Amino acid sequence: MAELPIPDLPPAHCSGRFTISTLLPPLPCMEEGDRGPYAPTEGSGCDSAQPTHLSSSTLCTRTFGYNTVDVVPAYEHYANSKGVGDLRKGRPSLADLHSILKPDPGRFRTPVSDLQQSNGLPEAGPEAGLEEAEGEPGRASMPEPVRFGWVKGVMIRCMLNIWGVILYLRLPWITAQAGIALTWLIILMSVTVTTITGLSISAISTNGKVKSGGTYFLISRSLGPELGGSIGLIFAFANAVAVAMHTVGFAETVRDLLQEHNSLIVDPTNDIRIIGVITVTVLLGISLAGMEWEAKAQILFFLVILVSFINYLVGTVIPATTEKQAKGFFSYRADIFAQNFVPNWRGPEGSFFGLFSIFFPSATGILAGANISGDLKDPAVAIPKGTLMAIFWTTVSYLVLSATIGACVVRDASGSLNDSVAVGSPGCEGLACSFGWNFTSCAQQQSCRYGLSNYYQSMSMVSGFGPLITAGIFGATLSSALACLVSAPKVFQCLCKDQLYPLIGFFGKGYGRNSEPIRGYMLTYIIAIGFILIAELNAIAPIISNFFLCSYALINFSCFHASITNSPGWRPSFRYYSKWAALFGATVSVVIMFLLTWWAALIAFGIVIFLLGYVLYKKPDVNWGSSMQASSYNMALNYSVGLSEVDEHIKNYRPQCLVLTGPPNFRPALVDFVGTFTKNLSLMLCGNVLIGPRKQKMPESRLMADGHTKWLMKRKIKAFYTDVVAEDLRSGVQMLIQAAGLGKMRPNILVLGYKRNWRTASPQSLEDYVGILHDAFDFKYGVCLMRMKEGLNVSQVLQAHVNPTFEAAEHPKNGTGSRAAPGTVDPTTLASEQQASTIFQSEQGKKTIDIYWLFDDGGLTLLIPYLLGRKKRWGKCKIRVFVGGQINRMDEERKAIVSLLSKFRLGFHEVHILPDINQKPRPEHIKRFDELIAPFRLNDGFKDEATVNEMRQGCPWKISDEEVDKNRAKSLRQVRLNEILLDYSRDAALIAITPPIGRKGRCPSSLYMAWLETLSQDLRPPVILTRGNQENVLTFYCQ
Repeated sequence: MAELPIPDLPPAHCSGRFTISTLLPPLPCMEEGDRGPYAPTEGSGCDSAQPTHLSSSTLCTRTFGYNTVDVVPAYEHYANSKGVGDLRKGRPSLADLHSILKPDPGRFRTPVSDLQQSNGLPEAGPEAGLEEAEGEPGRASMPEPVRFGWVKGVMIRCMLNIWGVILYLRLPWITAQAGIALTWLIILMSVTVTTITGLSISAISTNGKVKSGGTYFLISRSLGPELGGSIGLIFAFANAVAVAMHTVGFAETVRDLLQEHNSLIVDPTNDIRIIGVITVTVLLGISLAGMEWEAKAQILFFLVILVSFINYLVGTVIPATTEKQAKGFFSYRADIFAQNFVPNWRGPEGSFFGLFSIFFPSATGILAGANISGDLKDPAVAIPKGTLMAIFWTTVSYLVLSATIGACVVRDASGSLNDSVAVGSPGCEGLACSFGWNFTSCAQQQSCRYGLSNYYQSMSMVSGFGPLITAGIFGATLSSALACLVSAPKVFQCLCKDQLYPLIGFFGKGYGRNSEPIRGYMLTYIIAIGFILIAELNAIAPIISNFFLCSYALINFSCFHASITNSPGWRPSFRYYSKWAALFGATVSVVIMFLLTWWAALIAFGIVIFLLGYVLYKKPDVNWGSSMQASSYNMALNYSVGLSEVDEHIKNYRPQCLVLTGPPNFRPALVDFVGTFTKNLSLMLCGNVLIGPRKQKMPESRLMADGHTKWLMKRKIKAFYTDVVAEDLRSGVQMLIQAAGLGKMRPNILVLGYKRNWRTASPQSLEDYVGILHDAFDFKYGVCLMRMKEGLNVSQVLQAHVNPTFEAAEHPKNGTGSRAAPGTVDPTTLASEQQASTIFQSEQGKKTIDIYWLFDDGGLTLLIPYLLGRKKRWGKCKIRVFVGGQINRMDEERKAIVSLLSKFRLGFHEVHILPDINQKPRPEHIKRFDELIAPFRLNDGFKDEATVNEMRQGCPWKISDEEVDKNRAKSLRQVRLNEILLDYSRDAALIAITPPIGRKGRCPSSLYMAWLETLSQDLRPPVILTRGNQENVLTFYCQ
C-alpha cells in the first residue's frame, strides 16, 4: 500500500502568547510505491486503510514517519469540552484506534485549511478575536468586534466605579471624625476585603476561558446554577438601580448649583427628576452607540477626575488666602496633622463602625471590569491585572487624600473674616489661635459652618480652582452610572441565555458585532427611570450595597470552595491567592452586610434563598462542572471510605437491594416497590444483564445506561443503574451479585420478579432462574420475589417507544436480561417516554398488609412491610401478622409472638395464630398440584437409582417419583397455605410471606417452582415472597 505524498505546507501562523519551534526536521517524503520498514501489507486492516480521508494524515506522516489515524494535539480537540468522553472535531474515537478500521469517507474529512491549525494553536472564534479567521479562504469576512485591553477595559473602568461622591464629599468629614490613623485603618480594612475579592476573581477568571456575563458567569460556573442564577439576577437588578442612584447623585449636585444661583427649573424635587431623566437618556445613547463610544466617554470622565485630583493637590501647597484661612485651611502644618491624627467623635454616626459603614461603599466597584468580560481581548490577563491595579491606585488616592487634607484643615472654623486675632490673644482656645484666628465661640456652641467636621465641600475649598472639583464629582457620578448601565445588561444577557428563569429569554438577544443586548439596555433604562422618579433612594441604597457585598461573599466562597474540593479541574494560572484568605473575605463580607444595615442584609439573604429554592426545584438541565459537583464527589468518597471503618451492627441494618429489573422501564412495579421502602433509607441498584457477544452489546450498554438513569430520576426513584454483558443470564447475575456496590454500600438482598412462564419456558431458563436463587443464598444474600396477578413486564405496551433490543422476561431463553437486536433508541427518547403507573404509586387507604411469618429467617419478612408502612401512601394500612401454631396452645403462642414483636418495637399489634396450617388440603387442590408437576415427572416407577440418574442426566429439572414421595408433606403444605391465603387475605393491599427453601441438589427446579406457583396462585394483591439469609436484621437490645 502506497504511503501518502507530503505536500508543501505553508508556514504555521503563530499567534497568542506561545511560540512553537520545531525541534526535528521533517522526514523526507517517500516515493509512491516505496515501503518503509513498518509499512503495512495490503489487506492487513491497519491504520493506513483509506488514509486519504484523514485530515491530518499528511502531517502525521511527516511527524511519525508512517500513516496513522492518531492525530497530533490541537486546540480544536479541546474547545468547548463539556463532559468526560465527549468526542471533538478531528480526534478519532477509541474504537477507531482499537478496533478494525472501516473506511468511512466522511468521518474525518475537514477543510484543507485545518492543516494550518494542526500545530496546536487555536482557530479562534468571534470571542477570541477572529485573528485566524481573517486569512481563511472562502469564509465571509465579518466585522471584528471591539475588544479592550486591561487598562482601557478593566483598570480605568474599575477606578471610575470605585471613585464616587464619597471621595469628594465624605472622606474629609470621616477624617475629621476618626482621625487620620483610624481613617487609614477604615480604608485598609475596606481594601482588605476588596483585595481578597480581587484575588479570588483573578483565580476564578484564570481557571479556563471566560466568556461574557461577568460576575454571574464567574459565580455560576464555579458554584453552579443555583447560587449563580440567584446572584446573577439580583446583581443585574442592583446595577440597574445603581444607575438611578448615581444619576440622582449627579442631579442633586446640579440642583444645588441651580439653587445657589436661584435658577431652579420647577422645584427641588422635580428638578432632580427632570435632570436625572435627561442624564440617563444621554447615557443610554452613549451605551447604544457601542462599546467603543462608551469606552471613550469613560476615558473622558477619567481624565476629568485626574485633573480634579491634581487640582486638589496643587491647592494644598498654594499659600492660603484670608478667605480660606477663615474656613479653616492653613496649608501643611505639623500641629494640624498631629491634632487630626487622633479621633474626635461627634454626632450619632460618631463611631468606628458607623464611619466604616459610610465609607465601605466607596471601596466597592471592583467588578466593573469583570462584568464586561465578553468585551475583553484576554479576560484571563485583563481581569486580574486591571482589577488589582485599580484597587492599588484607588487605595493610594484615598490614603493620600485623607493624610493631606488632615494636615491642612482644622476641624472647626467659622468662615467669618472678623474672627482674625493677634497670635497669643487671651481667651482664644484651639489650634487656630496659633495661626491668628479665634474660632472658640462657634466651636463651643457647635455652630461652626466650616472646617473638616462641618463642611462637606472642604476639597473644593482647598483646591486651586473649585469648579474643577465639581467637575470631578460630575465625572465620578456619571462614570459610575455609565459603568452600571453597561454592566447590568451584559450580566442579564448571559443569565437570559442560560434560561434558568422563565419569561426573561426575550432580553437575551444580541445585536451587532459585539452582540449588544439592546433589549437589556432598554429594560435597565426603564428600571433606572422608575427609581429616578422616586427621587429618594436613601431606603434602597443599603439594599444595593448589600447585594454587591453578597456578590463579593459568593466570589470569595467560590474560590475557597473550588480550592477545598481538590478537583483536578481547578488549575488557575493566577497563583497569588489563598483559599483561607478567600474564606475570610467571604465571612467578613457577610459580617459587613449586617454592620451596614441588618434589615437590608436579611432582605438580600431572603431574595437569594428564594431564587436559590426556585432553581433547586426546577433543576435546569445545565452542566458547568461546578465546584458543588466536585464537593459532592468528595463528600461521597470520604463518607464511603469512612463507612468501611465502621463495624456493622444489627441496629444499623439497612435492606440494600440489588433489583434485577432488566431495563427499569420494563418493570416499573418492581422499581416502585423497592424504591418506596429504600427511598432516603438505603441502597437500591437496578441491575440489567445484556445477553450476547461483548463486542456487540458494549456500545448498547454505553448508550442506554444514561437513558435508564434519567428514566429513574424522572420517576423520582433514588437508585443506581448498572449493567453487565454476559453469555447467559445466570453468569451475568453472578457478576452483579459479586461486583455490585462499593465498600459497605453493597447489596444484601436480591429482588427479582416471579417467573410466570416457567412452565412454557425452555428448561435451561428454568434451571437458570432457580439457580440464581441458589447463588444468592450462596453469597449470603436475602431473596425477595415479587408476583403480581397482571405480571410485572410492560415491555409489550412500550414496544413502540423503547429500544427493540430489550425483550420481555418471558422470552424462552431470557429471565431478566436483554438480547441482541438491530436498533437502539437514544437515551433522551427513553427518558422522555410516558411513565407507566403502578399500584405502588397510589394511596392504599385503610386496607391491610398481611405478613405470613411462617419461618424465622432473621426478621426480613417483618422488616420490609414495616418500612413500607412508614410511607405516606401505605401509612393508613393495618399490618397483620400470621404465624403457624398448634390448636391446643393458641393463646400461649400468640402471647409469645406479641411479646416478641413488642420488643422489636414494630408497632404490630394484630397477631393471628394459624392452627389449621397442617390440615389436609381439599382434594381438588391436591389434584391441581399433581397436574401442575405432571409434565415435569420422570415417571421412573421402581427403577434403581443408577437408572434414574441416567434418565435425569440430560434433564436435571425433572422430578423422580422418589422425590415426589419424599417431599409430599412439604408440597401439601404449600397447597394448604394457598387456601389459607385465599381465606384471610383476599382483599389485602399486600401479602408478604416467607417461602420455603429448596435444598440445592436435592430439590429439582421444576418442583421448587411448583411450590412457589401453588403458594401464590389466584391471589389478587401483590405477593412478596421474602426470605432472609438466616441472620438477624432485628434486635430488641439497645447495644
